Amino acid sequence: MRSPNFKKISGSICAPVGFKAAAVFCDIKKLGTGKGSEKGRKLDLALIVSDVPALVAGMFTSNQVCAAPVKLSAKHAAKGSACAIVINSGNANACTGKQGMKDAMQMTRETARTLSARRHGTDVRSPALADVCRKISPEDVLVCSTGRIGVPMPMRNVVRGIRQCASELVRSPGSARDLAEAIMTSDTRRKEVAVELDLGGKPVRIGAICKGAGMIQPGMSSDGWGKRRGLHATMLAFIVTDAAISPPAMRRCLRSAVTKSFNRITVDGDMSTNDSVIILANGLAKNPVIKNNTSRAFRMFEEALKYVALELAKMIVRDGEGVSRFVTLHVQGAATSRDAELATRAIANSSLVRASWCGGDPNWGRILCALGYSGAKVDESRIDVGYSQPGSRKIFHGFRRGMPTKTTLQELAKITSAREFDIHVDLGLGKGGFTMYASDLTEEYVAFNKGDLTNPAALGG
Repeated sequence: MRSPNFKKISGSICAPVGFKAAAVFCDIKKLGTGKGSEKGRKLDLALIVSDVPALVAGMFTSNQVCAAPVKLSAKHAAKGSACAIVINSGNANACTGKQGMKDAMQMTRETARTLSARRHGTDVRSPALADVCRKISPEDVLVCSTGRIGVPMPMRNVVRGIRQCASELVRSPGSARDLAEAIMTSDTRRKEVAVELDLGGKPVRIGAICKGAGMIQPGMSSDGWGKRRGLHATMLAFIVTDAAISPPAMRRCLRSAVTKSFNRITVDGDMSTNDSVIILANGLAKNPVIKNNTSRAFRMFEEALKYVALELAKMIVRDGEGVSRFVTLHVQGAATSRDAELATRAIANSSLVRASWCGGDPNWGRILCALGYSGAKVDESRIDVGYSQPGSRKIFHGFRRGMPTKTTLQELAKITSAREFDIHVDLGLGKGGFTMYASDLTEEYVAFNKGDLTNPAALGG
């Protein structure tokens, strides 16, 4: 339920003051080849630019095999300030060796050079950049990529795209929509949201977009790439705000928001090489600076950011590759919080459980099986498994305290045959709890991801 402390608004990534965006097609994935080529001349390169230097924080995949853009952006984000983010779809620039890092660095250099040149009146074709950062260095630019793995970046096309994109920067709902489309890969629809709240008498806005549909079980860490912090096509999320906020407060809010949203979803249980969430805050709302994490302003901003992140995360699951069911899975009564997470992830990623969801079959027996091997402490005689409509407190149990209930599977199937439903598991051993948002496993998902030996261009990546 949305809080009365903020309201949903239009404008997406361009809703906050002082942020511009643009997206172009530069043929990063050659037309007529590979997966997704049916999208034709799809926008595939985009820029997000702040009018003034902005605070930056990021959380990145903890997969030990991660893409060059992740390594470079984590390094640049650690500096604490940035002016721009350059993003491409169609090529992940992952597992591309030293050349991949060189290409990621060239993307930041070209973005910085182009934006700086236009700021100083060199080759200016648009007035849109008149107020962009006075002097941009490559370290002021973050880079994110998504798409096929192991394919060299077509840098001639990329450079051309960056130059064209820089000339088209504007703050408008249209440019925000273009940006949300440009970052899509196997996504079927844009994912964007914006909210506004009042802080100290000033309107403060948060706008965000994301992408993701397959290779989804993020486990992102603020400690940098390759830091294992739990289980993990790519998800990318970009959040901008005009709030005036201190760096520690912003980092704390981002960690809290990501922990309860993107790190709580799964489509297929696979952690990507490129997962990234980046936030920019430029302070142009002129609100009193948010510093103290016990202040009302901090709590209000954190609440709004959590809402934005969770809305986007749920959009990813609902748009998952081949998905036909969206399941909210609640596990409580675990001996520890860690046990609760282990139990929840085991259920959410079980191929047998997810296949039964596809058929609308409640099949609590498969849930119990997953609990048994999850690594969490369980006692079959104390477990409850129930089902409900989304958000409902009226739970219909199929299994209680070690025994099937009198509720038939057919009765439970009336709930689980819906597009969305909730599952409630109580281990009866303690106070640990965990919630995840998951999807079913469908024939369509397998067909999309199995490759085609008759079409070599469709293999790999």
